[in-house]
Amino acid sequence: MRKAIVAVAGLATVLATTAVNAADPIKIGLILAFSGQFADPSAQVDNGVRLYMKQHGDTVVGRKIEIIRKDSGGINPPLVKRLSQELIVRDKVDLLAGYTTSPNGFAGADVSQQAKKFMVIMLAATSAIITHSNYLARASFTIPQQTGTLGTWAAQSGIKRVYMMTTDYAPGKDAEAAFSAAFKAGGGEIVGSVRMPVANPDFSAYVQRAKDLNPESIFVFIPGGTQPAALAKAMAERGVDPKKFKILTTGEMVDEQPLKGMGDAAIGIISGWHYDVSHDSKANKDFVKAYQDTFQRAPDFFAVGGYDGMHLIYEVLKKTKGNTDGQAMIDAAKGMSWESPRGPMSIDPKTGDVVQTVYIRRVEKVGGVLKNVEIAKIPAVKDPLSAAAK
Repeated sequence: MRKAIVAVAGLATVLATTAVNAADPIKIGLILAFSGQFADPSAQVDNGVRLYMKQHGDTVVGRKIEIIRKDSGGINPPLVKRLSQELIVRDKVDLLAGYTTSPNGFAGADVSQQAKKFMVIMLAATSAIITHSNYLARASFTIPQQTGTLGTWAAQSGIKRVYMMTTDYAPGKDAEAAFSAAFKAGGGEIVGSVRMPVANPDFSAYVQRAKDLNPESIFVFIPGGTQPAALAKAMAERGVDPKKFKILTTGEMVDEQPLKGMGDAAIGIISGWHYDVSHDSKANKDFVKAYQDTFQRAPDFFAVGGYDGMHLIYEVLKKTKGNTDGQAMIDAAKGMSWESPRGPMSIDPKTGDVVQTVYIRRVEKVGGVLKNVEIAKIPAVKDPLSAAAK
């Protein structure tokens, strides 16, 4: 209890501090899971940050940008809360950024609210995070933004019966709720559902249960990493072919790296997502080339979250003329729009959440390589849950 009181007192002291000298650097506290199971996604976010600064310099409105990186080591809200507080009280950062997972994002948002510090989410995707701070903007995506759009598209495209398989944690619950609501609103029927454990699930029984109900379509939401390949293997073993059963999912399952592990079993999978390395635009082609030249690997949706997050921070600082007051920064962020590698993008003037195009894609083999081919796009999509909550 005493530690909590001390932390609050420290934050209050920071808020009472007089304005800094205009020549002082602008300090950004970047908290990501640089170690553990989310190390590679976090590295990709950080690569996006580094590339943006390489292209646009490390000075904005005459002030040096200084990044102070902290490692959450995975999903660890207590540690993230402490790191966020220390960054503000001890390191005197002007704003917070990053946040790999939703539990960590909630912890950071609570500190942002308490300290009245501007915060930019570069990855965490649960809708409700945005409601935990009045000084928070999101430059990544939300799960309901993707799955709600996919549910509406599925109903409009003539799919009538869907079975749902989702991971049992906050993003999975968001995915299930948003897809189900949108699909049923369009006249579709959910014929059954199951929630699967986050860690190392054996997909065999879940796939068999779905097949036994003989649905027209199966909606899947699982984390990235090794799980997409494991699920594709289980589906292939039990005859759940995407060419026969319409498999609907989000981008984590069919991103470039997971596709390599899934092989031809992925052909036909349909997803709703906001970014793909093969998106056909000049902005994306330039981004992909610069990223590959710099890091010798392709960017993904993690990378574009870091890249656009830094773009938002830079443009906000230009608009405030270097004023890092939390209210001034969130006011500047709301309503901002730009052309991202992912397409047109903006910050909702009401909520501070991301507004962007959602692309409906189908996995196809193009020139011998598995790719997500865009078959439809829905522009200017807001998150349905955060928009209703704020």
